[in-house]
Amino acid sequence: MSLIEKAAQRLEKLKQAAGEDIDTLESVAPVAPRAAEPEPAPAMQSSAVPRSAPMHANPIVSRSVAIDLERLHHIGMVTPEHSRSPLAEEFRVIKRPLLHNATASGPAAVVNGNLIMVTSALPGEGKSFTAINLAVSIAMELDHTVLLVDADVSRPSVLRHLGLAPERGLMDVLTGDVDDLGDVLLRTNIEKLSILPAGMPHPRATELLASDSMNQLLEQIAKRYPDRIIVFDSPPLLVTTEARVLATHMGQIVVVVEAERTTQGSVRQALGTIDACPVKLMVLNKSRRAGAGSYYGYGYGYGYGAEASPPQAA
Repeated sequence: MSLIEKAAQRLEKLKQAAGEDIDTLESVAPVAPRAAEPEPAPAMQSSAVPRSAPMHANPIVSRSVAIDLERLHHIGMVTPEHSRSPLAEEFRVIKRPLLHNATASGPAAVVNGNLIMVTSALPGEGKSFTAINLAVSIAMELDHTVLLVDADVSRPSVLRHLGLAPERGLMDVLTGDVDDLGDVLLRTNIEKLSILPAGMPHPRATELLASDSMNQLLEQIAKRYPDRIIVFDSPPLLVTTEARVLATHMGQIVVVVEAERTTQGSVRQALGTIDACPVKLMVLNKSRRAGAGSYYGYGYGYGYGAEASPPQAA
């Protein structure tokens, strides 16, 4: 074989070898994307959504509302920005025994002590004023959160006093028109205060408040968060039966008495309707004379049990 033929064969072998290398590179190149392919990130993200759904199913509140705190202060209510006002000092005194009972343990524990109903014998004595200020004052505590429930379902006024528009709420949950409590709870710009509005009026409100649905709702909002205090603004005791039904669920009841207007007979009759409640506290409202320990023109007095004497000015 001549040198030329040998050179031609060698060149052919080199070409074949070069062709195999190119084929090898081409076959390896597509493999790289496949190795990086286990990137179904969208699928993993979408599968993570259902896991967070149960958390959303039981939220503390569903959305936020803004209370005009300056307006609230100007109409004579307690606000966090004016925490040293005379009225704020009054409610510090009023809330202290309530918080003590709500957190007591052992033999001194009060069943459902964190469920506090604010009511009165008759309309116009200041129960809503007291309920709102009490809730705001408790929200200013370091260790408690507060849920203010407008349970005066026939004449709701909490949202109106706070300058907020009407919303769905308690009645809508009890009738089944709202499945999730979180859909109607409102977070406010007072950090630890949330609101459950009264919702739509209902002709069978008394029966709904006495229903198993109400029992389940109270258990849900009272026990899910042990540090939460629930304040109910209820109807007057001598006007509707709704307040008496609501009282059967409560651990503590605050009865607001208007000075120089409410008769002792009305107070005694009102106390008789809530005899089964373990703790009753009385607040003397609209007093023109400052009593001992009174920083403001409202005065206060409280007692426990059915024997609690009505305030002297009542």
